[in-house]
Amino acid sequence: MKTILTQQVASRACVLATVAVLAAGLGGCDHLLPDRQEQLNAGQVVLTPQERHPIVVSQQQHKMQVRVARGAAGLVPAQRAAVIDFLSKYRAADAGNSKLIISVPSGSANEIAAMNAVADLRPILADQGFNESAVSIEPYHADGDPQPPVRIAYLRYAADGPTCGRWPSNVAETSRNLNYENFGCAQQKNLAAMVANPADLLGPRTMTPASADRRDITWGKYVKGEPSGTNRASDERATK
Repeated sequence: MKTILTQQVASRACVLATVAVLAAGLGGCDHLLPDRQEQLNAGQVVLTPQERHPIVVSQQQHKMQVRVARGAAGLVPAQRAAVIDFLSKYRAADAGNSKLIISVPSGSANEIAAMNAVADLRPILADQGFNESAVSIEPYHADGDPQPPVRIAYLRYAADGPTCGRWPSNVAETSRNLNYENFGCAQQKNLAAMVANPADLLGPRTMTPASADRRDITWGKYVKGEPSGTNRASDERATK
């Protein structure tokens, strides 16, 4: 009888020990699940084409030089045309992102002629829509140049697209269903080449000031208690 009881106790103890071991094993697996999930996710980071193939936007100097001979009274017609073309490109490409810098030689033999050229530039700038706050005129030393030029320059934004054509992996292997390395690169490169003003890639432009003329009229009618809408003629009819 004692032998049978001893066997039953031993059997129950074995079952309890087995259950405890299994519970510990399951608990250990449950503890490793988050780490295992992180390991799986670490190899499946999905990058957008903008992140994988970014467009680099930087400011680059764009300039032209106007050679003015000693004793010249100002700009010749060919120089005027070249300056107008340069200013037109500035207005189209820069959109007011930087000042127009005019550097005039100082202490050179053609200093007076250079000042005459700058005097001819002023009405050209006005005709092109430049105000005084957008233009800066500053002197510079000629450094031994017998005929130093008048330099006109501005900083413009330039967009450099990514380098495409990288195929480091087999695109036929799609078990992870992720984008391949070259995905979206051509689109980014074409966007960088076609954008009219690369500064737009950095953020939206500022709003222009609102017209105050109509606002004053509408506000005046509101203060007087008058209708602020547009008046209709007596014979005006709405049609469907």
